[in-house]
Amino acid sequence: MTGHDDNSVSTNDTKQLGLFAALASLSYVFWICGGMELVERLAYYGVKATATLYAKDPVSKGGLGINLNEFGTILMVWALIQSFLPVFTGGLSDRYGYKQTIFASTVFKIIGYLIMGFFPTYWGFFAGAIVLATGTGIFKPGIQGTLVKTTNRKNSSMAWGVFYQTVNIGGWMGPLVAAQLRLLAWENVFFACAAIISINFLFLMMYKEPGKQKRLDEAKKLKESGEITKPLWKEALHELKNPVLIYYMIIFSGFWFMFNALFDVLPAHIDDWVNTNTIVQDLFGPAGTTSSTWQFFLGMNSDTSISPEGLLNLNAGLIMITCFLFAALSAKMRAPTSMLVGTMLATAALFLIGSFSWAWFCVIGILMFSVGEMLSSPKSSEFIGNIAPPDKTAMYLGFTQLPLGIGWTLEAKIGPALYHAFASKDSFSRDLLVDKGMAQSVADQIPQGEAFDRLVEFTQLPAAQLTQTLYDSHNIGMVWYIMGAIGVVTCIGLFFYAKFIYALHKQQAA
Repeated sequence: MTGHDDNSVSTNDTKQLGLFAALASLSYVFWICGGMELVERLAYYGVKATATLYAKDPVSKGGLGINLNEFGTILMVWALIQSFLPVFTGGLSDRYGYKQTIFASTVFKIIGYLIMGFFPTYWGFFAGAIVLATGTGIFKPGIQGTLVKTTNRKNSSMAWGVFYQTVNIGGWMGPLVAAQLRLLAWENVFFACAAIISINFLFLMMYKEPGKQKRLDEAKKLKESGEITKPLWKEALHELKNPVLIYYMIIFSGFWFMFNALFDVLPAHIDDWVNTNTIVQDLFGPAGTTSSTWQFFLGMNSDTSISPEGLLNLNAGLIMITCFLFAALSAKMRAPTSMLVGTMLATAALFLIGSFSWAWFCVIGILMFSVGEMLSSPKSSEFIGNIAPPDKTAMYLGFTQLPLGIGWTLEAKIGPALYHAFASKDSFSRDLLVDKGMAQSVADQIPQGEAFDRLVEFTQLPAAQLTQTLYDSHNIGMVWYIMGAIGVVTCIGLFFYAKFIYALHKQQAA
């Protein structure tokens, strides 16, 4: 690896071990690390996958009763804190220890979930999101730093892929648990997530920080020498001058824009416009199924329909089952190439979701996006981890949160706002109520989230017929076409970025 004082990096890819050899080389600490991330994701996605539904659910049903434009403000602040904090907490983990920062993050996350549960209001959820975002921002660098220190260049592709697959078990289970708990009461979701994340205290008792003695020896030597330690923020800014990092952060933020739209906007789209009864009837017949097993694993909210978080959970489910296979596939590609191919698939998926309301097309779109994610996201973390200096591993992995932060922060406000403008079923229902003869003043007084139910009562028409009428009379797909266009721009940027990286590689090899 070349020196970092001149902002140069090693971009060379190393020949990877085979599937079974790579799996056998993974250490005990690696699996403890995966277990902690699994638990953290289980709790996190229990809230994240249902947050949009909680926001738009009327107060009469226990929700916040706000529109997605208002919810976007919460998401934007959540994204800012969670994504940009690791830029500095990554260096904190390198300096003071991974175990300490993981412990602190778990405490923050418990408090965040409890605030959401005890204060079911706009500002209560806002405060809980800020605390939760702080805990998540502290958690990531320590976990990912451990992962890099327990792997090497020959097994890193498989390690990141298996890690991604392992944590998606948590990402898959969280929404399923939340889907059942919210049918009883929304606060149950938040209290359960607080209990689940507490399990990480048990994992921490078994966790041994790799390279701890070396870190302590270097800290002792530094203290005895009387040398003044450079402030973390200055170290971070110095490393961020690296053009490989700068271009990566700008370009790959487009992928994270699309990724977060899947969780922030797609649940509302499915809830409003996708008739999941079709899927249940095709699988089980017109009467659906009363099997509690199928209802749990499909995330069903009745005998005949699948909840939005249940359908979206196909993303985590596919990753959980197949990610090691796509890790083996991506190991045969250079990192920028794998990221480009994955982003192209994710982009095509958004256009597909926007073009058709039929439930099975939504399923195909989610699965296609998931394949793109498996080729893009783990490879990007591997890429950054491999170019990091040994003493700044967690700091560099904290930098991977920057493109996520840029993409998610922009999407958090833009995505829900686009949906509110082009696809809000509640807004369209109010307009149609007025067209059907209801006084504007009466329509304006309908609580947020209840307009469509009032439309059904007012017109005495079937809900499915009214939904189709609203869908046909508005360009619902525009939301996804705009976000897909961002994916197209990202693909173009990644193409030229790959050429830039390969040119650097040739220079270093010369």
